[in-house]
Amino acid sequence: MARSGAVLGVGVIAAVGAGGMATAKDRPNPPISMPDLAHLADDVTDALPAVQDLPGIGPLLAGESGEETAGAVPAHGSPQPFSQVGLTAQDRANGTTDAGEALRARIMRQAEQQQTAADEAEREAAVRAATEAASEAAAEQKAQEEAEREAAAKEAERKAAAEAERKAAEAKRKAAEAERKAEADRLAELAGSYALPLSSYTLTSTFGEAGDMWSANHTGQDFAAPTGTPVKAVHGGTITEAGWAGAYGYRIVLTLDDGTEVWYCHLSSMVRTSGSVSTGEVIGRVGATGNVTGPHLHLEVRPGGGAPINPLSWLRQFGLNP
Repeated sequence: MARSGAVLGVGVIAAVGAGGMATAKDRPNPPISMPDLAHLADDVTDALPAVQDLPGIGPLLAGESGEETAGAVPAHGSPQPFSQVGLTAQDRANGTTDAGEALRARIMRQAEQQQTAADEAEREAAVRAATEAASEAAAEQKAQEEAEREAAAKEAERKAAAEAERKAAEAKRKAAEAERKAEADRLAELAGSYALPLSSYTLTSTFGEAGDMWSANHTGQDFAAPTGTPVKAVHGGTITEAGWAGAYGYRIVLTLDDGTEVWYCHLSSMVRTSGSVSTGEVIGRVGATGNVTGPHLHLEVRPGGGAPINPLSWLRQFGLNP
């Protein structure tokens, strides 16, 4: 229709130009001769652009598969209805005969494709987010499990150390108990072989005590008792001296097997003056001979016959408690 109108307009302009501006009043009506409009229409038709080349129209009428759209004038030269302009071969194969419906269908398909792409992108984003969240959760779970394992290992180590410490303390306690028992057994055995010098007494002047009765500090331990109280050998040994000893009065020296000398001083009488004696055997009697103020036994202990030591400490090491 557009091309036919254009041809008709061109023919009218050509006719007016050829006849000039004439009126019925000025001159008579000349005979009208029509030009070859068919030839002119073909020329105008060839000069017009194809529909698909029109700006903004061609892309809308283009086929989805890149096929060229059908023009206003088909190859065989006969015009087609405007409603079919822009139809592709694929549209016709699908049974579509309306260009507008075909265009709407293509737009709808494009919209569906875009929506599908958007949905796919959203789904992929959701999958990535879920994967990242799962990875973070797994990492947190792993870190928590590792922390729990470390805490459990430390707790086990602490318990093991505590148990080892407890066992060490228990072993130490048992060792100390065994040592005390062994010492008690030793002292009990020794007590059977050692004896106190008197059965009944009162401790008076002690070892190392200062006084006017002796020139230096007291060198022994005094056991006060009535005159005539029996004096016993503290351990088996040999009497190596017996007799008067000046300030010591009557004195008996008992030498033990290890060389220790035990001095019994201020005796009123000497029952044994020589030979071997056994533990607890009576060797003399309490008196007040020598430099004294009253009857008592002055006992001295001299290891190896040397300087005196505290008699009470010496007796205690054998399980005796004066």
